[in-house]
Amino acid sequence: MGMLVTVAVVAVMLMEVGTLWSSVLQRERELELLARGNEIRRAIGLYYGAGTTYPKSLEDLVLDRRQPTTRRYLRKAYDDPLTGTADWGVVEGPGETIMGVFSKATGTPFKQGNFAVINQGFTGQGSYQGWVFLHGSGQSNPEVPIRPHGDQPDP
Repeated sequence: MGMLVTVAVVAVMLMEVGTLWSSVLQRERELELLARGNEIRRAIGLYYGAGTTYPKSLEDLVLDRRQPTTRRYLRKAYDDPLTGTADWGVVEGPGETIMGVFSKATGTPFKQGNFAVINQGFTGQGSYQGWVFLHGSGQSNPEVPIRPHGDQPDP
């Protein structure tokens, strides 16, 4: 009988440790999303500043061939740390360009406040899709059309 109680207690403790570990991993992914999203936002700003047009894809931020010398604003096209894929949602700019990105991950963020000034609009968001990394004014929560990366715009 004592052995069954011990096994039950150990099982409950392992379940709690698993839940805690899952929370820790999710918080790390959120921090990585903030870092990568801000890096992409910065790269979009540099790309725009070099030629007053927005990139057509994230790959344009890796290799900008508009100038006589190739420029790199990102070392690589980052994957979304929450989904593990390169399938970001995008904020459309003029002419099917990209002004910003957001994660298409579902779920509610653990982080709800205490953001850096540039990310203040993320405070209280109920979804990761509300964390929009947009270049330009009104950077946090734009009133512009957004579409998943790779989807075709409506005719």
